[in-house]
Amino acid sequence: MSNQSLHARRDAAVPRGISAMLPVYVERAENAEMWDVEGRRFIDFAGGIAVLNTGHRHPKVVEAVKKQLDSFTHTCAMVTPYESFVALAERLNTLTPGDHAKKTAFFTTGAEAVENAVKVARAYTGRPAVIAFAGGFHGRTLMAMALTGKVAPYKTGFGPFPSDVYHVPFPNAYRGISVADSLKALDTLFKSDVEPSRVAAIFIEPVQGEGGFNVAPPELLAELRRICDQHGILLVVDEIQTGFARTGKMFAVEHAGVVPDLMTMAKSLAGGFPLSALTGRAEMMDAPVVGGLGGTYAGNPLATTAALAVLDVIEEEKLVERSVTLGKRITDRFEAMAKRNTLNVIGDIRGLGAMVAMELVKDRGTKEPAPELTKALVMKAADKGLVLLSCGTYGNVIRILVPLTASDALVDEGLDIIEKALEELVAA
Repeated sequence: MSNQSLHARRDAAVPRGISAMLPVYVERAENAEMWDVEGRRFIDFAGGIAVLNTGHRHPKVVEAVKKQLDSFTHTCAMVTPYESFVALAERLNTLTPGDHAKKTAFFTTGAEAVENAVKVARAYTGRPAVIAFAGGFHGRTLMAMALTGKVAPYKTGFGPFPSDVYHVPFPNAYRGISVADSLKALDTLFKSDVEPSRVAAIFIEPVQGEGGFNVAPPELLAELRRICDQHGILLVVDEIQTGFARTGKMFAVEHAGVVPDLMTMAKSLAGGFPLSALTGRAEMMDAPVVGGLGGTYAGNPLATTAALAVLDVIEEEKLVERSVTLGKRITDRFEAMAKRNTLNVIGDIRGLGAMVAMELVKDRGTKEPAPELTKALVMKAADKGLVLLSCGTYGNVIRILVPLTASDALVDEGLDIIEKALEELVAA
C-alpha cells in the first residue's frame, strides 16, 4: 500500500469538494509526530486543524476512552443520559468566563454549535438578524456558511443563503483596517440596513482562524460588549479554534477581560473525538422549547469522557502556561527570520500564545499577498517532513497549530524546516 495508490482510490471514491491538502495517508501518530503508510515520519504543525492541543493519543485520553468503551458507546443523551455528559457541562460552566449562572449543550461539530447559538439567540430575543465579521469562519452548514465572511471556497456555488445576516470589517492593522473603521461600519450598518432592535446576536472570533489569525483588539471586544448591552443584543464568541489553552489563556476572549453571553467551542475540546459545546447564560440557554436543542450523537459518551480527560491534562500539564512559552519560541524565531534581508517576503507576524501566524508577501514594501509562495512553502515543508497549514483571505498566511505537548526540540526541528524551505523557495 502506498500514498499514491491510496490517493488514486480516494479520487475515485470521494467527491472533489472534500479537499486533501497533502497526499499523505497516516498510519499512526503519537503526540506531535505522524507516520504515513510508507513509514515516513512527519512533524505535525497542523494539529488536525487545532484539534490536538493535547497531542495525538495522549495516554490519559486513550485510557479514559478505553475504559468508557468497555462500558457503552452510545445511548443518545436525549433518551437515557449518563454522568460524563453532566460532569462535562458542569466543568465548562465553571471554566468559561463570567461568574453568572450558565448552562451547556453538546453537539458533534463546531458548525452545529454555531447553528444552535443562532437558535438560542433568536429564541431568547425574539429577533431575526445576526451580524458577523468579514474574514470570519463559522462552519460549512447553511447558517454557519452565511455567517462565514469568506466566499472561496466555503460559499462558492451554495447560495442563496439565509436572510438577515450581515457583515462588517474585522480590524487588521497590517492591512490598514482599524478598530474605529470596524465600529464605524457597524454604526453605518445600523443606519442603512438593519436597526439594532432587530439584531439577535453579534458573532466574533477573538482570533480569526481561516481569516488569517487576525487578533481582535481588546478595545473592539469591549466596545462590542457595550453596544450589545445597550441594544439588548447577545454577544457570541466563537472559540472553536482558539479555545482550550491555545492562546495562553483557557479561552482567547479572556485576554480582553470581556464576558460573552454565549460561547461556541469544539476542536481541542475532546482530543480528536467529535464534540462541540455551546455554553451561555442560563436564562438564555433555557429559551428554546423542550426538544428544540439536541442531536442523536450530541455529547457521545466516548467524546464527553475524552473531553474530561483533556481538561485534566490541560490543568495537570499546565498547558495554558506552556502555550505562552511555546508561542514566544515560535514568534521569536519568525521575527529573527524576518530581519534577514534575504527573507523580505515575511510581511507580518501575529497571534496570541501558541496561535502564531506568518503572512507572506511578494515584497515587504508593497505588502502584495503571495499565495503562490505560501502554497509552495506548505508543499516543500511536507517534502521535508513537516505538515503545515495556510489560511487568510488571500491564502498567504502560514499558521502554526502544533500540539502544546510537543517538545522544544521537536518544535525547533519544525521551525528549521520552515526556514530552510522558505530560503530555498526565495532563492529559486
